[in-house]
Amino acid sequence: QKIPRILDHLTCSLQENTYNKDDDVIKATSFEVISTLREVLKTSSLWKDHVQTYIQHVGDFNYPRLADFGAAISGANKLLCQEVLEELDVDKRLKLTLELVKKDMEISKLQQAIAKAIEEKISGDQRRYLLNEQLKAIKKELGLETDDKTALSEKFRERIEAKKDKCPPHVLQVIEEELTKLQLLEASSSEFNVTRNYLDWLTVLPWGNYSNENFDVHHAQQILDEDHYGLSDVKERILEFIAVGKLRGTSQGKIICLSGPPGVGKTSIGRSIARALNRQFYRFSVGGLADVAEIKGHRRTYVGAMPGKMVQCLKSVGTANPLVLIDEIDKLGRGHSGDPASALLELLDPEQNINFLDHYLDVPIDLSKVLFVCTANVIDTIPNPLLDRMEIISIAGYITDEKMHIARDYLEKNTREACGIKPEQVEVTDAALLALIENYCREAGVRNLQKQIEKIYRKIALQLVRQGVSNEPALEAVIVTPSVEPTDGGSATIVKDEKLNDPAVKDPEEAKEPSLKETLVTEPALSTDTLSTPEGNKDTDGVKEEAADKAVKKVLIDSSNLDDFVGKPVFHAERIYEQTPVGVVMGLAWTSMGGSTLYIETTKVEEGEGKGALVMTGQLGDVMKESAQIAHTVSRAILRDKEPDNKFFADSKLHLHVPAGATPKDGPSAGCTMITSMLSLAMGKPARKDLAMTGEVTLTGRILPIGGVKEKAIAARRSSIKTIIFPAANKRDFDELADNVKEGLEVHFVDTYSEIYKLAFQNETETS
Repeated sequence: QKIPRILDHLTCSLQENTYNKDDDVIKATSFEVISTLREVLKTSSLWKDHVQTYIQHVGDFNYPRLADFGAAISGANKLLCQEVLEELDVDKRLKLTLELVKKDMEISKLQQAIAKAIEEKISGDQRRYLLNEQLKAIKKELGLETDDKTALSEKFRERIEAKKDKCPPHVLQVIEEELTKLQLLEASSSEFNVTRNYLDWLTVLPWGNYSNENFDVHHAQQILDEDHYGLSDVKERILEFIAVGKLRGTSQGKIICLSGPPGVGKTSIGRSIARALNRQFYRFSVGGLADVAEIKGHRRTYVGAMPGKMVQCLKSVGTANPLVLIDEIDKLGRGHSGDPASALLELLDPEQNINFLDHYLDVPIDLSKVLFVCTANVIDTIPNPLLDRMEIISIAGYITDEKMHIARDYLEKNTREACGIKPEQVEVTDAALLALIENYCREAGVRNLQKQIEKIYRKIALQLVRQGVSNEPALEAVIVTPSVEPTDGGSATIVKDEKLNDPAVKDPEEAKEPSLKETLVTEPALSTDTLSTPEGNKDTDGVKEEAADKAVKKVLIDSSNLDDFVGKPVFHAERIYEQTPVGVVMGLAWTSMGGSTLYIETTKVEEGEGKGALVMTGQLGDVMKESAQIAHTVSRAILRDKEPDNKFFADSKLHLHVPAGATPKDGPSAGCTMITSMLSLAMGKPARKDLAMTGEVTLTGRILPIGGVKEKAIAARRSSIKTIIFPAANKRDFDELADNVKEGLEVHFVDTYSEIYKLAFQNETETS
């Protein structure tokens, strides 16, 4: 489109100025234009078409036409081209054209650079892929490398070759079929990845690989005692398991369920059992689990399918007889994906788990050698079919003596080491630990006790650091005692160390934050005259030894200063009355914190003929309210028998209260205590002051058994109760208790309430 305009312009009446064809400047400029055009033509095929058009329409070559041609084929805008056309001076026209062509040359170079960068970016991966494919082909031709499918097949065959003798035949058959299928599939297909993952799981499992168990009963006893204090029932059961294995010569799988309150060591004892048996340990929690696929696995048809927890367990431990701890089995969930508790029925049944079928593997797995240990806080929420498959071992919790041993031998030692405190820097007395257990940590477990001990040691560490004490070996400091006197020519600074004792001094605030001047004096503060002689060196050594003895003076934690470290006591004395008044009787209760004593209080609200009624308060549950109604009925019958003329229940409105009012209470075991409280008010006689009782009562006055015997006995001892009344059916439970629990207790086992009446009232009448 530009060429015709140029030709029209050349035919116009305008004529170029005369010029000298032999002028050196014009020649040089024209040669540079031609040279630049040649460079541009090499990079742009479009410009070659312009040259062909120019040759067809232009005749003889001259300098003006060269300038017009260069401007015409350039990419300059119309205004710049117009300037070239309007310029009549040939020399200036050539220079204008040269400038335009040079600009196009730079643009062409920039275009090439951009194109090259884009091409490298796009084709880099393709080139790398092609080179890799060529390299693989070359190596394959030379026999240096096999393809991916062959390499995978060889890897899987090597894995299973070592287990071929122990692997079940049906599993070997499935593996061979899948290997054949793998060779027929394309590596880029999705089915290839599914088959590869399936073979990976099948060949990695420990088919027939069992760890060598240790059947040494004494060794197992030693390990269990090292890790846990008490828990005799659990230890005895494990030792029985080991003894049976030793006599049979082979191990067996069992399902044990440890039931007890939090913090008694249910989870941690599983690891100790595995160590005692020399078995691999694997733990997984099922608390809140609502998907059956977590146990049974997913079908392989789903994207991202995985086997269940048991298959993952076997892969992780590498043996077919591990100890598997299923934690929080009483907190299993239930959602739209099925009921996990039902899925566990097959897993925890010794008759079925010999052929446990995972949905992902779809081949039977032998789990009969696996020892399952389950933990639960309560067994009421566990479904009955699942509960029937487990052997329940109840862990009631620790008594005060056991907590003392655990705190002294385990918790305090580990906490001290964790805080970086040396044994010679602190001393926690037995009185302090006892006060900590009785007034702060009454729960059945020791988890809260551990937290309180950690709190104590953290505060001790802070005090030691504030006083300038450091256990780092690089830091050297000397404490100078008041007995050292400065030499005549010296300038030694003598400082009294009055506050580097335990925090339980008369002025604890001063002891917690002593100034550096009162605690530390560094070595340069000693007299230079003393240091300059051998005798002075001896004196200095003596000062250092004495200062070192002073520096390690223990921080003493006693019951008197315990509240400075852990705050005010959480629990107070449960015994409100030294001598229970009329209408008040002490009962025994079981709580999640262990055992406790509680008072049943009954008083008369109003009196009038035919106004007999009963009001109950104290956040009582439905079962306890029914028990109070039964107690009211039985009390009327007993009073009618003992004092026929006494119309107290018929004409009196009674109010029965069970403190503390903010604590919910339920259960039937306070029945006999309620009867004793009502009869005490009706007859105007106080019950025996050192007596506590528990037991469910029927309408005919029979005493039925109750639970929590150990906890209730401990609660009675804590409240200094000497005489306890238990149902006769619980005598066996009491006899099984440790001697330190039963020590100092006078226990009466009764079948009917008439026996309780004699103990509570007639003995009191005789003593008074």
